[in-house]
Amino acid sequence: MASLKDVISDPKKRRNVVDDGVSVIEAEVADKGGLSGMAIKAAYGTVKRIKPGFVVGALNHLLDDFAGKVDPFWAAALEKGGDPAATFVGQGPRVSEALLSITDERARNAAGPVRKTYDQLRPQASKHVLEAMPRLAGLLKKHAS
Repeated sequence: MASLKDVISDPKKRRNVVDDGVSVIEAEVADKGGLSGMAIKAAYGTVKRIKPGFVVGALNHLLDDFAGKVDPFWAAALEKGGDPAATFVGQGPRVSEALLSITDERARNAAGPVRKTYDQLRPQASKHVLEAMPRLAGLLKKHAS
């Protein structure tokens, strides 16, 4: 299996990863329920309405940093000879915090509605990233296999 960094170095493969990543985000947002789900859906809709293409652009922009954070987990899973996706899910809390360290840094430099929305949603972010871990692991397995 290839590293995610290797996969995204090919522009066509990178575009496929971004497209599938957006699909993962869309599915996760759609699955949210209750009051917090309504808030997430509203915030997501606001971001998409204010700046169409923001999600695609942001994911593409962050992908190199994300790859750098998840590749060590993926490589460690491969070294152990287990199912990388299952191992990745098992390391969910650590993977989640690694990924969120990137968005936290970027949010510090954001302004306006994006920063405000991020600050409102960040307290629950770890929970939501953990819930997305099976889909994220599936995306990685699909593209890094």
